[in-house]
Amino acid sequence: MTKSKNPLADPKARAAATQMVHGGTERSQHGETSEAMFLNSGYIYPSSGAAERRFKNEDPGYIYSRFSNPTVDMFQSRMALLEGAEAARGLATGMAAVTTALMSQLRAGDHVVSARALFGSCRYVVEDYLPRWGVASTLVDGRDPENFARAARPNTKVFFLETPTNPTLELVDIAAVAKIAHERGARLIVDNVFATPILQKPLALGADLVCYSATKHIDGQGRVMGGAILGSKELIGGDIHTFIRQTGPSMAPFNAWVLLKGLETLSLRVRQSTESAGKIADFLGNHPKVARVIYPHHKAHPQYELAQRQMAGGSTLVALEVKGGQEEAFRLADALAVILISNNLGDAKSIITHPRTTTHQRLSEEARLESGITPNLLRLSVGLEDADDLIRDLEFGLSQV
Repeated sequence: MTKSKNPLADPKARAAATQMVHGGTERSQHGETSEAMFLNSGYIYPSSGAAERRFKNEDPGYIYSRFSNPTVDMFQSRMALLEGAEAARGLATGMAAVTTALMSQLRAGDHVVSARALFGSCRYVVEDYLPRWGVASTLVDGRDPENFARAARPNTKVFFLETPTNPTLELVDIAAVAKIAHERGARLIVDNVFATPILQKPLALGADLVCYSATKHIDGQGRVMGGAILGSKELIGGDIHTFIRQTGPSMAPFNAWVLLKGLETLSLRVRQSTESAGKIADFLGNHPKVARVIYPHHKAHPQYELAQRQMAGGSTLVALEVKGGQEEAFRLADALAVILISNNLGDAKSIITHPRTTTHQRLSEEARLESGITPNLLRLSVGLEDADDLIRDLEFGLSQV
């Protein structure tokens, strides 16, 4: 009697939590439980002819770790399974991922339409860096998808956005913008860092490429830098792979190994932090010294219905405006004992930052206010501490305002 094949032998048949533990694993002849770490830069070939065939992509195998490495491949495969993407590439940092995604799709004379609410470094790439190479850009209020349509030109090749946005947690309707982009022959690139692949799937909503700073939730413990780009085999294996191979914004194998360990617990961490973030948003929304709480799954959010439709959870991030100005915001942050002051996010430790003077300080005051970054705005990344402890910490901090 022939033994039937277990359907779970196909990695794509497994649930996301299982994929994050087992996905993409390739064991050596030693049969190790944990993924092996291949720290080598180069590889040997059995003959000169074999080397020639490998460089021609006629034979499978590795050539050079700048663009192909077994440990990095395991990370890329696991990310692709989690995201539901055909292919992925690991990058040195999140900004390397964003820059590579944009630069690989654009040529001099092209045009980009981007949501204006962006992380400071992303806005720099779109607004300052791309125009140096002959790529024009237009920034729009991404909350209304029709603004992308109105700003598009015949030479528009890319729409770019992040949602929820950093730091004001505005939302952009991914499906609506993807439809507008594709009607005009453009591609949509989405920075999905705040939502994570656990809470939002941009590719399923019509995006062509999705980017991550793996430094954030995917590592989740402040250890290493990393980034990722995911999409179709055509896009990832074409211009994006060539750009990485020739310019070198590559992920280090050690970092890939650490990020593989982070992926094993990503779902648990994101869901726990999201649950705590929801409780904190409810607390802040009822506090007399808080002028405004911003959280996608809080009913006070102006795009609450879109958040319910587009995101499986409200994110691990909460933004709040303290009544008063920058001095009051500083007073709150400085009084905290458990929550740390840092510009990172997505960590096991809860972190608070003042965007106006840190992550977005390079922008003009006009650009900051246009994006909702007021002097009294704080961004809170909720970690894995006890939610009641975090609320008590914030309660004390607010008592000092």
